[in-house]
Amino acid sequence: MGRVLTLDSVLAQINQNNPLLKPFGSRAAAARAYAEGARSWMAPMVGLGTFMAPYPLQMVMDERDRGYGMVSVEQDIPNPFKQRATQVYQQSKAAVEEAGRGVTLNRLRSDAKQLYFDWLVLEKRRRVLAENRRILQLMKKLADIRYPYQQGSLGNVYKAEGRLYELDNMVIMTDAEIDRKRIGLNTLMNRPTTEVFGIDTTYRPVEAVQPVPTTDELARHRSDILRMDRQILSMQAGIEAQKAQTRPDFRVRFDHMQPFAGTKSMMPTQFTLMGMISIPIVPWASRMYKAEIKGMQQDIEAMRYEREGMLNETQGMVAQMLTDLRAVQAQLDNYERRVIPTLRKSYDTQLIAYEQNKSELPVVIDAWETLNMTQMDYLTRLQDYYRMLVTYEKELEK
Repeated sequence: MGRVLTLDSVLAQINQNNPLLKPFGSRAAAARAYAEGARSWMAPMVGLGTFMAPYPLQMVMDERDRGYGMVSVEQDIPNPFKQRATQVYQQSKAAVEEAGRGVTLNRLRSDAKQLYFDWLVLEKRRRVLAENRRILQLMKKLADIRYPYQQGSLGNVYKAEGRLYELDNMVIMTDAEIDRKRIGLNTLMNRPTTEVFGIDTTYRPVEAVQPVPTTDELARHRSDILRMDRQILSMQAGIEAQKAQTRPDFRVRFDHMQPFAGTKSMMPTQFTLMGMISIPIVPWASRMYKAEIKGMQQDIEAMRYEREGMLNETQGMVAQMLTDLRAVQAQLDNYERRVIPTLRKSYDTQLIAYEQNKSELPVVIDAWETLNMTQMDYLTRLQDYYRMLVTYEKELEK
């Protein structure tokens, strides 16, 4: 069987090892790396050429007309306010990625819980099947004893034996289902699919008895709402980055000119130093960032409406789930306290009567089949209850 893994340990391994969660950390780190580059400057431009030089094959009347050799250096100086706004915008994308990890983790946790709870039900079914085998073996043994004394028919022996073969098929199917659940959990934990382990069969999920949460409580716990909130904050940072485009950028240029005529011409070396500033508020330049700001504001408004709708829808779904869970829980309690104990007494009564030659084996088998079908119906309802509970906890991210 291997070592036993509790549900908490399974969920912890999924959180640590599942490969679907790894990209979010890498993308968040990438966004932070981009943010670090937002404060950088453009590389300087260096040029080499001539200034006021005559074309070749032209007659030069004066040495001063030979022109100059020119070296030019130019550097763009970005506006620090723009850089800070861009850096904040890039950093906000990292927060969005981190919130996205929570959405995926919630889905994986829900899948793991479903597999674990299904396995719990299958272990209960396995115990029921083991008990049924013991009962059928007892009935077959009694039929084998009675047949030589003409107190039972050969058909009763075969009927009991046939039920045992059917039971073997159910055991095979149950074992195969358990193997499938184990493979599913190993996959979620990023372990070899053939690694053997058991589950804590004593685990009982906590019943859903709390009142319907408010939308504010849902917003504090749901990772998809958190991601949407961070997306809104990121878009607001994007708006601030676009507003920063109204700030000017700067440029410095230095030109050094050396005369071709040399020192004999008495021409001085010259330089040009120029500072430049952009004017982004002119209409033909401001049209772009104004449109970006308007579009982002509309997107934020749409996301806020979507957020409100998601919270209202979730609150309604949770209220319905609580109603359904309470109804199914009442049915399960009725199975456990009344239905199954009553049918077990009926079976025990028929078995005692059969042992005392006051009943026939088919009547006992019918009583057993009724009990067995009811127990299987109970396990089916229990599995439905667990699945509803998993969906409920997924909505609340418990």
